[in-house]
Amino acid sequence: EGLIQGVSVYVINLDRSQDRLEKISLQLQELDFPFQRISAVDGKIATPEQNQRLNLSLYKKRHGKLPTPGELGCYLSHYEAICMAALSKNDFTLVLEDDAILGIGLAGTINELVSIPNTWDFVKLSGVHSGTPISVKPLPKGESLSVLLTKCTGSSAYLLNRKASIALREGLLPMSLPIDHEFDKGWIYKFQVRAVIPFPVKHNTEAESTIGNSTKSLKLPSRQRIPTHIYRLITEIRRLVYGLGQIVRSLLQN
Repeated sequence: EGLIQGVSVYVINLDRSQDRLEKISLQLQELDFPFQRISAVDGKIATPEQNQRLNLSLYKKRHGKLPTPGELGCYLSHYEAICMAALSKNDFTLVLEDDAILGIGLAGTINELVSIPNTWDFVKLSGVHSGTPISVKPLPKGESLSVLLTKCTGSSAYLLNRKASIALREGLLPMSLPIDHEFDKGWIYKFQVRAVIPFPVKHNTEAESTIGNSTKSLKLPSRQRIPTHIYRLITEIRRLVYGLGQIVRSLLQN
């Protein structure tokens, strides 16, 4: 079962990571997914213009660390994919990192999501933490479309519609957090964030990220991290309130 028409597929891949491109290409070929490669930004050789897209003082305040070159590269690579999604002829876009492990039922899951477009704008298809999911709509094959009540990081795979891609294109810059801490804030970007549970795409934990955290983040001293703790507490309260509101909205839709 291949991907239905109306869905663009983008794979983020560094020019020097040919082996990863080959692996993800084979997976997509087996799923009958035509895709377009996006040349990832290499943070180690970022241009002055690319470095200016980072708000360093706000990043330190919100994240309590100095950013790595890989985090900048990852953020700007996803931003490029999202900008392309906003301009795509298709209304829906699947964005994949090149180390994603795709489930065999992924095509069916995406086709099902596309058939119920009013129930989501941005769907996480992979995640590092559980995110405390609350099911709001059952999907075939035992999956569920869920609202996440707590933080769920990871950016290996997500599906978004044009509304979400335009909102993110307009709001993601300048960078003040890693991409997976920022792009699913539905209360900021005014769209419906969901997740498919269990996640149909796995993150390859054995492969070291080539565009992400390839070097260890440098934490700021404890005293300088106080604003970070306050920011995170406020963010998680807002996430919970948003999530509960989304659950109510889903109940009213049904």
